[in-house]
Amino acid sequence: MLEWLNQFLGNHPLVSLLDIFIVWFIIYRLIGYAKQSRAMNLLQGIGLIIFAKFLSQGIGLQTIDWLLGQVISWGVVALIILFQAELRKVLENLGKILFRNRQSSRNPSEELIEDLKKSLLYMSKRKIGALISIEAEDSLEEYISTGTALDSVISSQLLINIFIPNTPLHDGAVIINDFRIASASCYLPLSESKLIPKELGTRHRAAIGLGEKTDALTLIVSEETGAISIVKNDFLHRDLDKDELHELLNKYLYTEIGKEDSERQDSNIVKNLFNMMRSSKGGKNNE
Repeated sequence: MLEWLNQFLGNHPLVSLLDIFIVWFIIYRLIGYAKQSRAMNLLQGIGLIIFAKFLSQGIGLQTIDWLLGQVISWGVVALIILFQAELRKVLENLGKILFRNRQSSRNPSEELIEDLKKSLLYMSKRKIGALISIEAEDSLEEYISTGTALDSVISSQLLINIFIPNTPLHDGAVIINDFRIASASCYLPLSESKLIPKELGTRHRAAIGLGEKTDALTLIVSEETGAISIVKNDFLHRDLDKDELHELLNKYLYTEIGKEDSERQDSNIVKNLFNMMRSSKGGKNNE
């Protein structure tokens, strides 16, 4: 049966086109995600070596061609050894995606909303200042790289502990992407709008500044008053009560199971591989 199928499809032009398309698609995605991290430097180096290999082979530089061939052959092994932890993580994520029971798993957007609501209400009651941004379609990698990388599972307890005053990560913003805490103590761009009320501090200006540049959702807890605010696309929802907070979080964050952006979800595996190259720098955003 397999031999017949191979004979039938082996010379079919559509199979060759499919083969080329798959390879092109993988390379395109790798380059796309590498541009968002320092892994682009790694890919450029690999590309330069491959180009030099073809050039030396074409010119007839046999010794250089042989040396570059050895570098490429052993380079694959070296990359596996150097990045074994990251590769293991990628394979684990692949297994979770392929074999998890989607019907029994809870909607991740519901968990995110619940954890955010619990942490915000807790911090609001105790006037603990907080700044939390959730990535949407526009990449926040530029701002994630300014903070301390965490790549942690989201929980209300962790969010609260991050913003406890006088702790190492309490200044700056927490950034969430793909339902994980990507980084803490991140710098966000400050808005220069003259329409922002003067009583609002740096946290609100940073949230509005990010909203002016991206489609991220940003949550603020005022350290002075404990008031909760939300910024989306440079629009500020101020002084939200519990019901208003729940309504807006559902409006902006809730998605039905099976209707999530499949491109973002399926690309998590590759994206995790390149997140290893992110830089870790401290950031501060005080109110």
